[in-house]
Amino acid sequence: MLAEAPSPIRILDQTTVWKRFIHLRTLVIEQTRADGRVERLDREVHDHGAAATVLLVDPARQSVILVRQFRPGAFLGGHPDGFLLEVPAGLLDDDSPEEAVSREAMEETGYTVRDVRHLFDMYSSPGTLTERVSCFAAHIDASKRDGNGGGVEGEGEDIEIVEMPIDEAYSLIATGGIVDGKTIMLLQWLMLNRAAFGG
Repeated sequence: MLAEAPSPIRILDQTTVWKRFIHLRTLVIEQTRADGRVERLDREVHDHGAAATVLLVDPARQSVILVRQFRPGAFLGGHPDGFLLEVPAGLLDDDSPEEAVSREAMEETGYTVRDVRHLFDMYSSPGTLTERVSCFAAHIDASKRDGNGGGVEGEGEDIEIVEMPIDEAYSLIATGGIVDGKTIMLLQWLMLNRAAFGG
């Protein structure tokens, strides 16, 4: 049996700078580079938990359900008004990713999901964020909402529910109408798998 190679990364120190909704830590890391040199790195890492997201597709109407809400990070990052078109998403809290996407779809849009399919997991900004996002697609009947949607009142959510044709949603990627990374990835997935998924 072969011995495992030692890790090229060693954490020398980590300090919590802030811990409320997010956990912000500073790290001192020792990295052994490919050429054998050892380098010391100072980094900051932001952790607020794992998340899940879902693309809601109505195969009969050839439409998707998106949500529009204010995103302060995008606003401070230069987006004109900070209101982004996105797929429903949320933190797992204590739920499984499958449970989380069903919950978030209902809270944000009022739709019950069916044929839920796990597609992939991804890190949106792995240089500074620990957040792993589990990405799903699901079918819905856009003519029938089982809840109000619009978000959770007590959490300060004010969410607009937007139905649009699949092709129109996809075209917004090129024009800058959709700039959210997870939404772009899921719409790209749908265009590649449209026949198989019924979109």
